[in-house]
Amino acid sequence: MPWKETCVVDQRVRFIAALQEDPRGNFSRLCERFGIARSVGYKWVERYNELGPAGLADRESVAHASPHKTPDAVEDRVVALRKRHPFDGPKKLRQRLLDIGESQIVVPAASTIGEILDRYGLIRPARARLRVPPSTTPLAHAHGPNDVWSVDFKGHFATSDGARCHPLTISDNATRFLIKCESLREPKDAPVREQFELAFREFGLPARIRSDNGAPFASKAVGGLSRLSVWWIQLGIIPERIEPGHPEQNGRHERMHKTLKEQTASPPAATFADQQRAFDRFRADYNNDRPHEALGQTPPRAHYEPSLRVLPESVGEPQCGSDFVLRRVQPNGHVGWHGPKLLVSKLLAGQHVGFKQIDDDEWALAYGPVLLGYVLRRNGKLCINRP
Repeated sequence: MPWKETCVVDQRVRFIAALQEDPRGNFSRLCERFGIARSVGYKWVERYNELGPAGLADRESVAHASPHKTPDAVEDRVVALRKRHPFDGPKKLRQRLLDIGESQIVVPAASTIGEILDRYGLIRPARARLRVPPSTTPLAHAHGPNDVWSVDFKGHFATSDGARCHPLTISDNATRFLIKCESLREPKDAPVREQFELAFREFGLPARIRSDNGAPFASKAVGGLSRLSVWWIQLGIIPERIEPGHPEQNGRHERMHKTLKEQTASPPAATFADQQRAFDRFRADYNNDRPHEALGQTPPRAHYEPSLRVLPESVGEPQCGSDFVLRRVQPNGHVGWHGPKLLVSKLLAGQHVGFKQIDDDEWALAYGPVLLGYVLRRNGKLCINRP
């Protein structure tokens, strides 16, 4: 088998192997990783299921020659140049060929160079990133107090005595009222939940809580759920998450962080206790005295009032809409649906999730009022695509 054809088959084998490694993964994202269309991916899967590895080889074309085929010498030049510059994409490689000015070859278009790289298996797959989708699109607008709270950790730092400080901040979006500014020794679930319990008891429950995609606010679980956000949902609070890499979607809170750092941690205090005292002084001034331009040069205290929704003594199970069919999640995180078992999350063990028919082989999956994703049936198996 010629070397070029071997590279093509090797790419398809790697695609099938990646699919078998994570059969419940996002098929569209896998196709993007290998630089192919979904239709091509399904064709490879169908051929592999029918003929095994032999089905991944190219089939003989009806046409025996193509007048527009890129000459082998040009393809070899592109491949050799890519090996010398492995981080260059098609546009950069084309410019390098033009700069070299080789008169014996016609420099192909960038799109053609991209096709050559793809055929030879030289496309660099995108680095995997944690991508937890926003739970609401668009993010809710805060019309009044407690419509939306924002939470985040301002970057951790060490006090002068070496103690590590992780400042947890919670603010009300509509009024800029700083609900919490607490020094934590670790950004873990238990101490964060404790601070939220204190905030809920003092200020009541908000309608929504907006966060980034980091722990303990979110995780890689279905729907980006974490133990903390599951608890919020059980309390009747909708978790919102900004898009990865877009802190401006929580811009008011981020702007407060800048002021907080300037006034309390530049430089940090001498001890952990001193740092908390600095945060307490800042919070008192920020809420009660500091005029805010967006509030007509008045302080947040003049506009904020606690929520009428009090923290209940125990939580209940959130309710889906009447058009959802409920199924209980087993202790291992699976749920039975139309035959096959579907892995949802151990975070929801003992809880009910809802299924709503969207298409013949597609259902919306929800936990209470929160959409977790879409369940798809592919080749007799179920998988979850995030919204």
